[in-house]
Amino acid sequence: MTDPIPSDPSSIPDPTIVDPAAANGQCEQTDQQAKEESQGESFKMDQEMKITDSVDGQGLLESSMRLKPHEAQSYRKKALWVSWVSIVVTLILAVAAFTVSIMRHSASAFGFAFDATLDVLSSIIVLWRYSNAAAVHSAHREYIACVILGVVFILSSLCILGKAIHDLATKLLPEVDDFLFSVSVVSGVVCIILAVLKFMLGRVLTSRALITDGFNSMVGGIMGFSILISAEVFKHEPNVWYLDGSIGVLIGLIILGYGVKLLIDMVPRVRQTRNYERFE
Repeated sequence: MTDPIPSDPSSIPDPTIVDPAAANGQCEQTDQQAKEESQGESFKMDQEMKITDSVDGQGLLESSMRLKPHEAQSYRKKALWVSWVSIVVTLILAVAAFTVSIMRHSASAFGFAFDATLDVLSSIIVLWRYSNAAAVHSAHREYIACVILGVVFILSSLCILGKAIHDLATKLLPEVDDFLFSVSVVSGVVCIILAVLKFMLGRVLTSRALITDGFNSMVGGIMGFSILISAEVFKHEPNVWYLDGSIGVLIGLIILGYGVKLLIDMVPRVRQTRNYERFE
């Protein structure tokens, strides 16, 4: 019989000795896991950003994330009520202001009358904007309303500028009486109150259309008080006859600038969101 061959102790791997190739493999595996974790974190961040950006991507306003459905509908109804009140009140003020403008040759009164008419139109556009309960957060509908407002603003500003420049060129002197004062005070106070309400609702609903309507009411309030100021100045200083027409030019330029800015901001957004409109 042959004796068993003793095994070489050196052929048995020492557990305390680490194979360099194995060590490199473990390092590569660890690095790969770290890369996968970092990629997972970046993917998660990208997903969060996509979720945040999806509000605009789906054609929804920021209010869709802020308000609960019943809250949004409640504010929508308030916006409709304010718009109806604004239409009735500013229509009455527009008729009164046109009467003052014709009787007293006031460019500011004419400017206010046109602005009040513009306020009626802008409130009608806001009514259309919120007439559909399902479209309370619709960005596409919002941007369309703003584009229409921009066009109306530009057309109205051209009429206001034309009348004011004509009065300045012909040196038309305004006439002052108690009726003019009454219209000025009532117009200024009412329009400022309407502007505050529209600004508040527009901020909650993140509605540029409502804020624009509020801006128009604010301009109407300023013009109402400007009629009073220019008439009072002319009463004591007849040499400053041009103040009334100059205020009309200033208001016309402000409305024109706002209308142009609306179109520049909103026309591209209408194109971007037209494919996401789901409420019509």
